[in-house]
Amino acid sequence: MGYSTLLLAVQDQIATITLNRPEKRNAISTQMFLDIPAVLAEVAAGPARVAVITGAGSAFCAGMDLESLRALATQSPADQYQEVRRMVGMFQSVYAFPKPLIAAVNGPAIAGGTGLATLADFTLAVPAAKFGYTEVKIGFLPAAVSVFLIRQVGEKRARELLLTGRIFGTDEALAAGLVTRSVPAETLMEEARALAESLVALSPTSLAATKRILLQWNHDDVERDLEIAIRESVAIRSTPDFREGLNAFLEKRPPKWSGQ
Repeated sequence: MGYSTLLLAVQDQIATITLNRPEKRNAISTQMFLDIPAVLAEVAAGPARVAVITGAGSAFCAGMDLESLRALATQSPADQYQEVRRMVGMFQSVYAFPKPLIAAVNGPAIAGGTGLATLADFTLAVPAAKFGYTEVKIGFLPAAVSVFLIRQVGEKRARELLLTGRIFGTDEALAAGLVTRSVPAETLMEEARALAESLVALSPTSLAATKRILLQWNHDDVERDLEIAIRESVAIRSTPDFREGLNAFLEKRPPKWSGQ
């Protein structure tokens, strides 16, 4: 099937998914919330045994799309709830993909882009890549990504990254365990494919069973915590600070926080 925000190519049992909005630095749109779970479901049901996800152009994924952010200001509470559900569903589809998934991070992966990049089984990143959970800077809440981040890096480091919203590089992401390997830009896709080929050579039954058991250990806790994340994400969108942060970001000015 066709997708408006990404490309899918399958060769030699390896699926390559390319986020394909280079003019928007592959920013996440409402349509991408739908396309990513759909393409992962297609690959899961198809002949490919490993998937690679990367970005077109110079960025992996620059976070939320500006047009999607503008739409938030006019959404009803019911629409907000559905939007949050779709966002969480996108992250769940990456985290719970039943086959090995490699993220080839070719450039900045910010906010939701950091989530997409680091929820894969393997994350290869170029030295110039940037990461960051920047939601607090504009009155958002990094709720869904926090569910996974705390399990990846531990509570203390998760607190520091989420509460500051600061940008950090590949070396720090590697040290924290969010990136598997730093790879020169000129060989990124070559090394991602070599890793994929090494996985294709393994038992597909064993790989599927290994992923299944890894996901089962935390399944109930993750599902519970994501429900909390959905509730909190919807709640913060009704606050004055959320509206101020959103407007300030869109108007490219410093926010004037009210603390409400």
